[in-house]
Amino acid sequence: MMLLACLFFSLMDAVMKGLAADFAPMQVTALRAMSSLPLILVYVHWRRAWKSLWRVRWPLHLLRIGLGVLMLTLFIYAIKRLPLTEAYAIFYISPFAIAALSIPLLGEKVARASWIAIAVGLLGVLVVLKPTGEGLVSLAGLAILAAALCYAVSAISVRLLSRTDSAESMVWWSMAGIAVVAGLLALPEWLPVQRHHLFPLVALAVTGFFGQITITEAFRIAPAATVTPFEYSALAWALGLDVLIWQVVPESRVFIGAAIIVASGIYLARHEAGLPESERP
Repeated sequence: MMLLACLFFSLMDAVMKGLAADFAPMQVTALRAMSSLPLILVYVHWRRAWKSLWRVRWPLHLLRIGLGVLMLTLFIYAIKRLPLTEAYAIFYISPFAIAALSIPLLGEKVARASWIAIAVGLLGVLVVLKPTGEGLVSLAGLAILAAALCYAVSAISVRLLSRTDSAESMVWWSMAGIAVVAGLLALPEWLPVQRHHLFPLVALAVTGFFGQITITEAFRIAPAATVTPFEYSALAWALGLDVLIWQVVPESRVFIGAAIIVASGIYLARHEAGLPESERP
């Protein structure tokens, strides 16, 4: 589920980066949520889950909505100014935050091997950023850091909500709330949508919908510290999109860092699967 979520969200981020050239970040956040609502309603009807939409824990849902608006707006602000590869690299600080928060908030145990794999993954992030950390100096870099923290807290809230609320209610109320809140905040500077924006909006709807479904399922059915390392796969998609769409060719350090990040994710996945030591890398 997380591997699929990374594919969908990488494509969605590329669409949002394109829309950010024409609209303010808050409006793009609203459009991202609004465009997904029709597909979510179809999904709820297909699952015959209308009744489950109202069995919710409103305080946590409201927290997720607020975090979602903030996270998306900050992220869109950053990717308008940074290549996807660099933005993703900085965003990968979030797995460490999720793993750390899962201990006091969820009561989950994080194995030593998991900590090692996450630490190695973070080392890969530092390689991508350069030892000087110059990628963190800009406002865009700081926006990504703040978005990563919002994402970490939101991921923990999904684990808490999954104990009582359905996946359908989590997806619906998150997107509906973001659409309303971001829409109202963006209203003073709202720009009309033109005909040439229709295809990107459809793509945004499809990728955002399936990304939301798969990531919600991922955090619902597995411990946060187990799921999050699979997010590293999105870095490969970001590299490809930067090259194909924006003709941005990453430096060699990006490939070295990506290799470290992917290797740590693969190690953790095989460790969690409980394979014999002789079969591990």
